[in-house]
Amino acid sequence: MHMELDLDESSLAIGRIERALSRIERALTERATRPAPSVVAPADDQSALKAEVVAVIGELDRLIAEADRG
Repeated sequence: MHMELDLDESSLAIGRIERALSRIERALTERATRPAPSVVAPADDQSALKAEVVAVIGELDRLIAEADRG
């Protein structure tokens, strides 16, 4: 039972990572297609992207820690 729970949690974590990476990809695509005058991203965009990257790293750290324990 404990192993199944870990697999379920890992599956959920992978899903969160995939969704965050999709949001990052979308944001980078939008940034690349903006007109030249707004080449410098607004602070809000930068903060949102950094938050997504931090979330992905956190999920990966959690998965690695589970793998090390299991």
